[in-house]
Amino acid sequence: MGHGLLSRLGAVANTTGRQIVAIDVRELDETSRRYCHHTFVGDICDRGLLDRLQSQFEITEIFHLAALLSTRGEFVPETAHAVNVVGTVNLLRLAAEEARAHGRRVKFIFPSSIAVYGLPDLATKRAAGRVNESQFLEPHTMYGVNKLEGEHLGRYYARHYRLLAKDRLERPIDFRSIRFPGIISSDTVPSGGTSDYGPEMIHAAASGKPYACFVRPDSKIPFMTMPEAIDALLKLADAPESSLSRQIYNVSAFSPSAEDFAVLVRKAFPTSEISFVPDLARQSIVDSWPEDLVDDAARRDWGWSPSHTLQTAFDHYLVPKIRAHYA
Repeated sequence: MGHGLLSRLGAVANTTGRQIVAIDVRELDETSRRYCHHTFVGDICDRGLLDRLQSQFEITEIFHLAALLSTRGEFVPETAHAVNVVGTVNLLRLAAEEARAHGRRVKFIFPSSIAVYGLPDLATKRAAGRVNESQFLEPHTMYGVNKLEGEHLGRYYARHYRLLAKDRLERPIDFRSIRFPGIISSDTVPSGGTSDYGPEMIHAAASGKPYACFVRPDSKIPFMTMPEAIDALLKLADAPESSLSRQIYNVSAFSPSAEDFAVLVRKAFPTSEISFVPDLARQSIVDSWPEDLVDDAARRDWGWSPSHTLQTAFDHYLVPKIRAHYA
């Protein structure tokens, strides 16, 4: 998502006046670097690096995309907490200090996740159907716990930071967050995330490899394409604050079952070999996430609207680009 966001921000930088400073744990590729005024290789847990940024630049807006995702986080939960929570606190503190130094609020955009939800069992999930922003907030993974904590930290820094300090700056941060569903990209090869069974299926078929799906055929969670996710971030970032009724928003596009994915993959790649071999631990995580999300507030407040159905995502975005990638 970060690389896609850089290209979108960079494409309009001359008209918006934004100068982009990027941090990543690896050197950015040449294409991404050309969109940036400056790039740093480093870790958001490194306070020294963030202090250096603060001394060099006047920061007006932060898109905080760094995270250790759900599957990886379950192998190293303490490391996940350090990256996902301590790193978030470091950036929020940076934003608050920038607001204090320059006398104006800093906008902070925080991608959250459906991992913040934790439905207790499959029967409850199926009965619940579409879930709103305030329901079932008992996550089962460290990543979900971290993202929910990030949301609460954002609210705190935006509304109550240093509440008892005599010299406090009221509301230093304009904090805005989106709870994303599973995200499908035609450009990025899946890296083993808990919601990656859909894109993994497509990439395996396009590359001529068999695929054993790690969830049941009836497993169902919401998804959207990567371009839609980036559109949502930019729409929320650009929305007038007066139009926003909340700080945390659900968004969603389509909610297929794993079998729905398989049917379309087999249609696009008739020789594909797809089987279902559920991994009980990963299955339990997917079963704890909602089948669909209520995103009425995002549609009303800042004009969110998906640009794809599952069928059009396959026909016009996923299959042509992924097929070309493996050609």
